[in-house]
Amino acid sequence: MAGFAFKQFKVQQNNTAMKVSTDGILLGAWANIGDASSLLDIGTGTGLLALMCKQRNQSLAIDAVEIDEQAVEDARTNIKNSPWPDITVHQCAIQDFSSETKFDTVISNPPYFNHSLHSPDSARTKARHTAGLSFSELLSAFIRVSHSHSTLTIILPCVEADIFTEYANVMGLHLHRVCNVQMTPTKPVSRRLMAFSLIPNKSMCVSALCVRNSDNTYTPEYINLCQDFYLKM
Repeated sequence: MAGFAFKQFKVQQNNTAMKVSTDGILLGAWANIGDASSLLDIGTGTGLLALMCKQRNQSLAIDAVEIDEQAVEDARTNIKNSPWPDITVHQCAIQDFSSETKFDTVISNPPYFNHSLHSPDSARTKARHTAGLSFSELLSAFIRVSHSHSTLTIILPCVEADIFTEYANVMGLHLHRVCNVQMTPTKPVSRRLMAFSLIPNKSMCVSALCVRNSDNTYTPEYINLCQDFYLKM
């Protein structure tokens, strides 16, 4: 599998189960990280989100956690070969991760297939299914590594997003920003970008984004969000 070239870095993905995807690019471009000084990427995979966030805010101190050894190999290679080799990758489950840092922001493109058939590829199964990291475990990890003003930013399909939000509410988190994503104008909303915080909010910022026009070209909104990353955009 060939790597994926972005404007400022390249992503090797020969070993990791989950490849570069539109979900990851959306999340890395949409997350609000301008005021943060520390970031934790949970389930970094190839290191894509960590690298995107570092490009956007180069003063960020970034730690990335990944349980899969093969993915860690790719992530460390990609970070070493990038302009920002100071990103630290930890090979462990987030449930076992400990840090003295209380992160300003946490970002994750989490596993979400609760009920679909498991892939025969065990690494891909682990990356895609919540069996290895449940929503409640992800939320508990965020609370454990965060402070009172930290944010958690994720992307999920709509059904799973509703379930995740219910868990988050029960655990004292509040949804502050939402972006509903559809791939084309004729398709329904299929993904939801969400930002949570422990701080209660009086109003929620809701937006919408369509990735491609009917002729399969990128929409102006998607270009505006992601043009700093795509090599040809």
